[in-house]
Amino acid sequence: MANEFDLEALVHLEQTFYDAGYTDGFTHGRIHGLIEGRALGREKGFEIWEEIGFYEGFATTWQAIYAKHGHNDQRAVHHIKHLLDLVSQFPQVNPSTIAIPSGATEDIDISKLQRQIRSRYKALCASLGVKPTLRAVNAESTEDGGVQSTDQQKQVWKLEEDAKRPTMQGLSF
Repeated sequence: MANEFDLEALVHLEQTFYDAGYTDGFTHGRIHGLIEGRALGREKGFEIWEEIGFYEGFATTWQAIYAKHGHNDQRAVHHIKHLLDLVSQFPQVNPSTIAIPSGATEDIDISKLQRQIRSRYKALCASLGVKPTLRAVNAESTEDGGVQSTDQQKQVWKLEEDAKRPTMQGLSF
């Protein structure tokens, strides 16, 4: 009976279960990480392109205004041209999923390009005499992690029950 029972397997029993659990957890985490990563990437990509699209529309609008009215401000025209050129360089597809030929391994620094676009936009606004507005998404989060809507914004002063009660003239402040 002692020949049928393998004591060596008992020595490594805990490690065997640990390895099996680790392998299962790793594959499970990889699947959920891909799903969550795609959702987050889609959301952030939309936010970035919302900002870049604003800059492109701003420059195109001013380009049309200058063309229609015949303004000859070379500095503004130069900034418009440069801004539209930078926007056209911004990738419109996910570069990690595209098969890039071996000779054209061009790494695109998206954050650097986005900073250059913002800087060119500010320079264009300065040459036009327009106050620049930052177009980055600015959502205030609530305590539970959600995003506040405009209807549910925090009150500046807390109203007490006496202040809500109508006065003798029927006015409520």
